[in-house]
Amino acid sequence: MQPLPVPCPASLVPDASGTEAFHRAYRQAMEHRAVFVAVESDGPRWTVKADTLTAGHGHLVEEAVNDAVRAAIARLVDRREVGADAYAGPIYFMMHNVSSEERARDLAAALHAALYGDLEPLDRAVPPALGT
Repeated sequence: MQPLPVPCPASLVPDASGTEAFHRAYRQAMEHRAVFVAVESDGPRWTVKADTLTAGHGHLVEEAVNDAVRAAIARLVDRREVGADAYAGPIYFMMHNVSSEERARDLAAALHAALYGDLEPLDRAVPPALGT
């Protein structure tokens, strides 16, 4: 399997539901020294996961990017699109309770792009509140 392109189309985000699928996707990211990103089914809801450790020590996420990701995840929590137990980095990211696979994939793809420094997909997926 090839590493995910950047930006990654939502349709290519791996479904890492189940232990075996998760380990396979995580190993693939480590082998390619790439940021890990995946979605997982959690009953009728979905979870988004990302981890920058798989990309190796040379992969650095700028503080401004981490700030933007944290702010986007906070907006998602405030809008109740993800659970309040969301984990917003700076190395590991997780968002539970996403309403659909499609939305989870969109958020995962946007997060993946952001962790490579491209914030535009994240801004489209989680627009700032009006007046901010």
